[in-house]
Amino acid sequence: MTKPRKEECSYPIPAQTIESAILTLRGQKVVLDTDLARIYGVATKVLNQAVKRNADRFPPDFLFALTDDEKAEVVTNCDHLSKLKFSPVAPNAFTEHGAIMAATVLNSPRAVQMSVFVVRAFIKMREQLLNRSEMERRLAEIERGLMSHDAALRDLYAKIRPLLLPPPDPPSKRIGFAVGESRARYRVMRRERK
Repeated sequence: MTKPRKEECSYPIPAQTIESAILTLRGQKVVLDTDLARIYGVATKVLNQAVKRNADRFPPDFLFALTDDEKAEVVTNCDHLSKLKFSPVAPNAFTEHGAIMAATVLNSPRAVQMSVFVVRAFIKMREQLLNRSEMERRLAEIERGLMSHDAALRDLYAKIRPLLLPPPDPPSKRIGFAVGESRARYRVMRRERK
């Protein structure tokens, strides 16, 4: 039995690792050069050299360098990137299209194989984002419906509330005899004088 070559091995990086390597910077989903090099099985230096040799293939919407503030934020939030803290070089961030282009400039079988998984990870994250926005839209719709029902329920409660209150106390009766009829008019006859 022959030992499989490294390129032929099934992909050794779990999908969760690829998804966790995708960060949001400047409103875009990106993968840093250190993570992309690890996924593609090359050194970060080799990846960045290949990118520099093919700079015309990486416009700003495919690749951008992190600012010092972005680098500090990434190092703070991502434990596996703590080694970047002491690096004088600003890391590069690859968008989805930049990550695919990096696989083509590396031109290694593993990079081509792994680019498929990277694309699938980006697509899965995009679907999750669309599902989330759809869910937010539905929740807003339900909330609007509940608010209109809430107003109708308040109106109904205001109308029913008097029926729910106990009846008022009856007026107290006077003690003793009381005539409930109107007074009779008596005529007095006067006598005639003679």
